Amino acid sequence: MRTFFGFLSGLVFGVGLVISGMSDPAKVLNFLDVAGTWDPSLAFVMGGATLTAFIGYRLVWRRPKPVLDTSFDVPKATHIDPDLVVGSAMFGIGWGIGGFCPGPAWTALPLLEPGTIIFIIAMLAGLWLGLQAKAGQILTKVGSTR
Repeated sequence: MRTFFGFLSGLVFGVGLVISGMSDPAKVLNFLDVAGTWDPSLAFVMGGATLTAFIGYRLVWRRPKPVLDTSFDVPKATHIDPDLVVGSAMFGIGWGIGGFCPGPAWTALPLLEPGTIIFIIAMLAGLWLGLQAKAGQILTKVGSTR
């Protein structure tokens, strides 16, 4: 049951990304190009998402636990650390360069556009490298080859 509702949630999210135009990198890049061909329509997407999240979180936090789990799985950290700053900066810069973030890239993957495929491969490689770096294995491997 939990897997089914997880799939259903992902499906609704993905359809929303496609309908809003977030899976089109040109639309995202035009939104970010305020000095050029600026397209403000994604501001409505952000506004709708912010309003939905605001109301949804108010309703969810009134519950003692999730419907399909025993506890809420939320981050425990309450401080801003270098990992958060660097990761956020890399995410934003990558989004600004490519016009994609992970969710919309996955929804655009069935179109098999070369840019989307390259983005997905680079994103997966970056995730793997990040995990290796966080585990300290990259430095160990580099050190062992010298």
